[in-house]
Amino acid sequence: MGENTNSSHPRPALATGFDFTDSKIMVVGGTSGVGLATAVGFARAGARKLVLVGRNEQRGKQAVETVVEASPSSEPEFLSADVNDPGRAGEVVADAARRMGGLDVLVNSTVAVYQPTLLHDTDIDAIPGMLMQQALGPMLTSRAAVPIMREQRRGAIINIASDAAKVPTPGECIIGAAMAAIVTFSRTLAVEAKRYGVRVNTITPSLIANTGSYDRAMNLEFSRKIFEKITSQAHLGLTEPEDLANTIMFLASSLAANITGQVVSVNGGISVA
Repeated sequence: MGENTNSSHPRPALATGFDFTDSKIMVVGGTSGVGLATAVGFARAGARKLVLVGRNEQRGKQAVETVVEASPSSEPEFLSADVNDPGRAGEVVADAARRMGGLDVLVNSTVAVYQPTLLHDTDIDAIPGMLMQQALGPMLTSRAAVPIMREQRRGAIINIASDAAKVPTPGECIIGAAMAAIVTFSRTLAVEAKRYGVRVNTITPSLIANTGSYDRAMNLEFSRKIFEKITSQAHLGLTEPEDLANTIMFLASSLAANITGQVVSVNGGISVA
């Protein structure tokens, strides 16, 4: 896994003080990186009902073990699904809500497997898949979750995009377009859903240490040069999964009861866009 290259900053800790004891929480992409750190954070904050969604059964099993190790009183479950498939996305959200007896929080932490590539070097046949693999999942799971939350008259959806949605970066033409789609989708859904007590917010990190995305960005000379320069601007420390998890827990909590439709950058000072 990648490592935080800014060693002057201590590794972040998961926040304490939140109480999610009675919350039913679903984390899509919850088997690694930000999603897994978020699931651990919710469990440590009292959440017993947790459903983690991913495509890999083995990683799912390991993620459940990690959450239980962090909080033995939690009762996490893993459901295998490709949420880019409309039918499966609807099924897995309904299944999770049925297992937990409701759905209070939906976190979408899915990431398409890609490496930054200039547009003229990008296979034209790959572009539709790149867009769909990044942007479609959060839209489909949100669509499936909103009717459940609407009936409950409460709920919080937190979608993770990236600063590529707001800051043009060479090599990220397509992924930036996909991230911008998530941002606009989430803001518009926030306007639609607020009357039912459902809040929708987006988090946009830049490079996240200790993740597969970090490793892929640093494996190619082209992207490594770009992101080494970008990383040098993270004077507050390069973002780690726990930084994102803390922000997600805040936005899911009652402390953020009046916050919806917002796009929050968590990037250590790389940009202020």
